[in-house]
Amino acid sequence: MTSVIHDLGYQRYTGPRLGRGYAFRTLYVHSLRTAFGLGRGIKAKIFSWSIISFILLAGLIVTVIAAQTGQSVTTSPMFLDNMTILSVLLLAGIAPELTSRDQQTRALSLYFARPLRRTDYALARLGGLVTALFLVLAAPVTLMFVGAALSTKKGADGITHAAGDWAAGLAHGATHAIVLSSISVLIASLIRRRAIAAAAIVAVFLVTTPAVAFTEALNASQGTSELVAMTNPPAALNYLGIWLYADDPTRYTGGDPIAHGPLLAVYFVVLSAACIALLVARYRKVPA
Repeated sequence: MTSVIHDLGYQRYTGPRLGRGYAFRTLYVHSLRTAFGLGRGIKAKIFSWSIISFILLAGLIVTVIAAQTGQSVTTSPMFLDNMTILSVLLLAGIAPELTSRDQQTRALSLYFARPLRRTDYALARLGGLVTALFLVLAAPVTLMFVGAALSTKKGADGITHAAGDWAAGLAHGATHAIVLSSISVLIASLIRRRAIAAAAIVAVFLVTTPAVAFTEALNASQGTSELVAMTNPPAALNYLGIWLYADDPTRYTGGDPIAHGPLLAVYFVVLSAACIALLVARYRKVPA
């Protein structure tokens, strides 16, 4: 035993103190990297990149067919509506990784020990997921635009038309990303086990699909079909895309015009805002 206190070499940190904004940006970038499996092993990349590859391959096929035939196979918004199932599967794989893992490993206490606030944590995770899905959806839309612009035989008018379709696709992709990600990350935040969270996300998006299909099969009025579709966000997004971007909406609705276009727009604004508010409220109370 000795009473001498030895100097172990620890030094005080004299550099700048990184604040709340830096912590938010770091968590946002980390969320984005996690969504694509960057910085992780090959197993973490397989599922996400398999889904992304299917979406890109579909975009490439549409681009090649349009270039070879000179005819537009589909519009960019309609293409994204057809990719909704793949988007849901992608979100079911990513959202639990962003939220459930931190609760399961009790890492939240480490995040909240820093200047980062609980609201910042929720919004950074959501922002990373929204950005990731938007990038995934924007990639094939951009590919279709480049293919259409290079293969058009109508000169400047063809390029202008392709640019308009591209802009509509990006706008619709952003709507998809915000709506679907808000719902997915909220569900994932409520469930600790990732597998159960993933199954819950898929179930929420698909459980009302038969009701929508049954309503359409009964040849119900267009307005009734749209109201029933509001129980299924992917189906309602399809109607919103037709209302906003289709040159001839009746072509996609069996001859009837969209009956509740403004209501669909308000519905998605309210739905997204409610999901974000509930997500923030969830992390204000979640045990760290």
